[in-house]
Amino acid sequence: MSGGDAKLSHVGPDGRARMVDVGEKAVTERVAVAECFVRVSGELAGKIRENAIAKGDVLGVARLAGIQAAKRTDELIPLCHSLPLDVVEVEATLEGERVRIVATAKTHAKTGVEMEALTAAAVAALTVIDMGKAVDKGMVVEGLRVIEKRGGRSGAYKVER
Repeated sequence: MSGGDAKLSHVGPDGRARMVDVGEKAVTERVAVAECFVRVSGELAGKIRENAIAKGDVLGVARLAGIQAAKRTDELIPLCHSLPLDVVEVEATLEGERVRIVATAKTHAKTGVEMEALTAAAVAALTVIDMGKAVDKGMVVEGLRVIEKRGGRSGAYKVER
């Protein structure tokens, strides 16, 4: 949607926020992939690599936190629909001095799973920060975005690399 005539789907005729009615839409396979990065210090990167953080396996716990978060997206984002997730996969990998998080959400539903993938990536990133904050108080989350989407009326989308 672009231009001045575009209607916002989450705004009713009275100008108030509302949940979109997806009742008439067809159930289709929906897939969304989101990514983000957590910039960490060299010291923290070394400790993650060596699995030497007192709280445990940073990448493993972040992965589980992301999966759990995706399942609760409708409780966190006010206008999101509850979706029957077929699968959520979260990868957390150390790349130099940053943790790359990639979250994939899949469903067969009437609306997309972009918010579930984004929520999974964001909460996984916050978990990295929580687990590493005793070593590095200056961590930064960067680049949270949808990098791929399939299914639904608007079709496929993929970030050019």
